[in-house]
Amino acid sequence: MHKPAEVTLPSDREVRVTRTFHAPRQLVWDAHTSPDLVRRWQGHGGWDMPVCDMDVRTGGKYRWRWRNLEDGKQFGFFGTFTEVDAPTKLVHEQYYDPGDTDFAMPEGDPCIVSLELDEQDGITTLVCNLAFASKDARDAAVSTGMTEGMEYSYTRLDALCEAAA
Repeated sequence: MHKPAEVTLPSDREVRVTRTFHAPRQLVWDAHTSPDLVRRWQGHGGWDMPVCDMDVRTGGKYRWRWRNLEDGKQFGFFGTFTEVDAPTKLVHEQYYDPGDTDFAMPEGDPCIVSLELDEQDGITTLVCNLAFASKDARDAAVSTGMTEGMEYSYTRLDALCEAAA
């Protein structure tokens, strides 16, 4: 049984998500940096990911876009990788692109996303820290169900890791 993500609010602008995976760190890293793998676990039921472009290097750009399979509406994120230290740390600026959805967010981009991975005895602990430009931006993101969506995706990542074992 997998333990759900632990979500904390370390400051009035941050969200921290901590989650363990019964998988080697390299596999969890690859799942976050390989577009073919990212497409397999990121997202939610009823959505696919038609755009997953990633140039994973310091200064490299990325663009992600999800599409609702029922109505075709899309939204996404884009930005620049600011730190890449494989397979332990990945930091990027994240700008929100509402596309043609009604998922509005307050001004305040970018969010700085820092992902750190640590492996002990075949279990990888992921710590994802999201630093928003303001408390309003953080609260708006949390109100969308962002952390529940992350856990949904992490459950899919568990399955991907189990299949690779």
